[in-house]
Amino acid sequence: MEKLTHTEEEVMQAIWQTGEGNIKAFMENMAAPAPYTTIASIVKNLERKGYVSSRLVGNAYLYQPAVTDAAYKKKFVGSVVKNYFDNSYKEMVNFFVEQKKLSAKELKEIINLIENGNK
Repeated sequence: MEKLTHTEEEVMQAIWQTGEGNIKAFMENMAAPAPYTTIASIVKNLERKGYVSSRLVGNAYLYQPAVTDAAYKKKFVGSVVKNYFDNSYKEMVNFFVEQKKLSAKELKEIINLIENGNK
């Protein structure tokens, strides 16, 4: 699985949110979409990379995710932890605490999730 560019990730987020749809449907789920032709080109690149599949319905293509957002997160969050936090999730959490991106309340919620087996 190839890492996506920031723009490709934005389009994939819209595709995951939409499910099956056409380019216009994906654009509706984007905060500030690029022009139609740009999004169409990105979707074709995502299809070439194996992230999206398509089918022809009449004279229009419908696209759907070929990779789940969970699978993508698992692959690339793991590589971020490995490459930037010495393969330590503890170091990653510590980083977010130091950057004031994670509150004590949120940390307690995480601890509760761990202790309760993510129920």
